[in-house]
Amino acid sequence: MPALAALIVAGVIIALGHTIVGLVCLAGALLAALFAERFVSRRFHAWGYAEREDDLLVRRGVMFSRLSVVPYGRMQFVDVIAGPLERAYRLATVRMHTAAAASDARIPGLEREEAARLRDRLAELGEAQAAGL
Repeated sequence: MPALAALIVAGVIIALGHTIVGLVCLAGALLAALFAERFVSRRFHAWGYAEREDDLLVRRGVMFSRLSVVPYGRMQFVDVIAGPLERAYRLATVRMHTAAAASDARIPGLEREEAARLRDRLAELGEAQAAGL
């Protein structure tokens, strides 16, 4: 958003006849857009998950990498949430709740269908593990 605002300001300044100032604003807007794109891209690629036989691995973090292991048998419930921005892009977040408050994990940015599939799969595996099957 700041890059878009800088682009509009640059266009207005150039239209008023201040070409050099407008070009400086335009260059600033381009740099801000490149920085924002790089930041969002790195953050997006930092998230990952892997379903294993007895647990789920959740990886995240750009500067400080974090790997969480959530055993299926410890999951109390799994829910899918989607805020207004996620709904606009048909995305959702899967959130796993365990008995320990610090171990709650989430996987954001999944397509709705994948989030629903993962929720059902985790609930099924959690019930099987809790039953001792």
